[in-house]
Amino acid sequence: QVQLVESGGGLVQAGGSLKLSCVASTRTFSWYDAAWFRRAPGKEREFVANITRNSGHTTYADSVKGRFAISRNNAKSTVYLQMNNLTPEGTAVYYCTAGIGSVYNYWGRGTQVPVSS
Repeated sequence: QVQLVESGGGLVQAGGSLKLSCVASTRTFSWYDAAWFRRAPGKEREFVANITRNSGHTTYADSVKGRFAISRNNAKSTVYLQMNNLTPEGTAVYYCTAGIGSVYNYWGRGTQVPVSS
């Protein structure tokens, strides 16, 4: 069982930046693909970005492309999400997830990111 704990959320003004972190409770984090999803108030959960286990490939939702960057440090069992030029539409709970072959079996509890206009 892999536990994921997100951190780094908090209130930010539109146009600002924030970096989220997610630490996994496993020394074999390099086995897992990882991703970030988010759920805005009153909306369904949506994909934000993912990264393969060796950082060889990343994918982004069109809504964040060019503004967000996902990265990871397998030695620290951590995946990051750098968010720049945030907009109020980015207000959401952000969730970290990990799995093998992009089947995301493990989820964190989320971290809130309110973006004020």
